[in-house]
Amino acid sequence: MVAFTQDIFDAICGRIANGESLRKVCSDQDMPSKSTVMKWLVDDDNGPLSDQYTRARESQADTIFDECLDIADEAMNDVTVKEDGTEIVNHENIQRARLRIDTRKWMAGKMRPKKYGDKQQMELSGGVAVDTVVRKIVGPGS
Repeated sequence: MVAFTQDIFDAICGRIANGESLRKVCSDQDMPSKSTVMKWLVDDDNGPLSDQYTRARESQADTIFDECLDIADEAMNDVTVKEDGTEIVNHENIQRARLRIDTRKWMAGKMRPKKYGDKQQMELSGGVAVDTVVRKIVGPGS
């Protein structure tokens, strides 16, 4: 088991903020296990470690969202040009890019719903008769 140090925790949070998952970070030999990190956070109970971890996760959502543009702009293997000049569209590559973008959008929306989540709007229909409202407020016979 890796003992807690602020330097290790800073490194974990830095890597998370740069888009890596906690699972991936903790898979490195020199890092603590995921369960150890979670124990540190539980033991901290809304203290400075929890705040630092929360900020790292918020930054991770921003990083993941930013990656969407990079993936969308990368068209390197979308089309192959044969020797005779004909182009062959690589639909599998395009679909994979779409999946990568959709996954990141979904994750960012779950991690930071106020910033990246789908906006939901309620629409009310129908009406209220003004005389009914007035009778309820003022009383009958007024």
